Amino acid sequence: MPLILASMAMNFLIGRALVSDRKPAIRKALVTLGIIGNIALLGYFKYSDFFIGTVNTLLDANWALLELTLPLAISFFTFQQIAFLVDAYRGETKNYRLLDYALFVTFFPQLIAGPIVHHKEMMPQFEDVQNRWINPKHMAMGIFIFSIGLFKKVAIADTFAQTATNGFDVRESLTFLEAWLVSYSYTFQLYFDFSGYADMAIGLALLFNISLPVNFLSPYKSLSIQEFWRRWHMTLGRFLTHYLYIPLGGNRRGKVRTYVNLFIVFFVSGIWHGAGWTFVLWGVLHGVAMMINRLWQQLGFKMNKVLAWFITFQFVNFAWVFFRAESFEDALKVLKGMAGFSGFALPEWAAEQMAWFTFAAEFQMAEADFYWGLGLTAAAFIVVLTWRNSIERMEAFKPNFYHVLICAAALIYSILSLSEVSEFLYFNF
Repeated sequence: MPLILASMAMNFLIGRALVSDRKPAIRKALVTLGIIGNIALLGYFKYSDFFIGTVNTLLDANWALLELTLPLAISFFTFQQIAFLVDAYRGETKNYRLLDYALFVTFFPQLIAGPIVHHKEMMPQFEDVQNRWINPKHMAMGIFIFSIGLFKKVAIADTFAQTATNGFDVRESLTFLEAWLVSYSYTFQLYFDFSGYADMAIGLALLFNISLPVNFLSPYKSLSIQEFWRRWHMTLGRFLTHYLYIPLGGNRRGKVRTYVNLFIVFFVSGIWHGAGWTFVLWGVLHGVAMMINRLWQQLGFKMNKVLAWFITFQFVNFAWVFFRAESFEDALKVLKGMAGFSGFALPEWAAEQMAWFTFAAEFQMAEADFYWGLGLTAAAFIVVLTWRNSIERMEAFKPNFYHVLICAAALIYSILSLSEVSEFLYFNF
């Protein structure tokens, strides 16, 4: 609590100073000081041990790690306040009251794991007198989408988590089918975990008549990596575009600079998500993919939609392996299995019929768990590719018996399962 209060006080005072009439040099010094202060705070708590560990490895040193506890929401409220300072420097903010600013930074539905909100979309809602009264429609819509989000987390994401955790953290090796099932399990765990939280945040905010920006819009339907990032963690993409990519020059300084800027944006995205080289590599992979995607478009090439979806999804699934793995060894274990280097063993009944196909490994996963995971994965593909997403369902919401039944069933199941719920994945970032 003291940390976020100190951060708010610093940014509010600098923002107020930037709004006042001052000399350009002073304004530039103030916004630079504010940005450096925010990044330094985030860097100290989130990346100190990462840099110390890296130095120890490179220099064969033995410096003690600080082992700092990562303050909740620091990655999110840091970016929100940087955006506020930059906009204040540009003359795009008003002289807000301290209470309004504090509410903007600490509004609890989105504080812990996003979306990364912008003052222009939040402050007017806080100031609107009509939003201080109970709105039955907003409450009904909020409960509806909140129940969907909670069900996604409790019933779906945490179910996939069991297979993903066993494969990444417990098993020493994975055969071909096991590895693919493990990778898909994490891909869908993250999907339903993150989209579930985004739905819950939107629902909670609607109870207070506040509309949060959409942060997640069926990203696994994407036909290119560019489209994927327009649908996944949309507010992070918006922040990086407006406050990093465009200030770097965007696509206005030639082709080479454009590619460099794209790479920098996704390198920063990787670092932001986690203090580890696996996250860095994940960001680099997406940066390279975006560069290839842009070159493909500039050359005027076309691709069949089904093939485009397949390549995009498989790349995303491949990159998530590094995002999830605790170490490169764990990532390589899963990728070796996916490539068949740990064997192509089959379940017992299938192995008896196709003995020529099994070699180099034993199928270790319990058959019941394997078929349950396989069926769940197939169902997840159908849901994410063919069903309307929760935002579309919310926009078409009507307070009728059908929707009441959905809410009641989702909430009852979720509440009865709360004792087994794990934390949201994005709490770690």
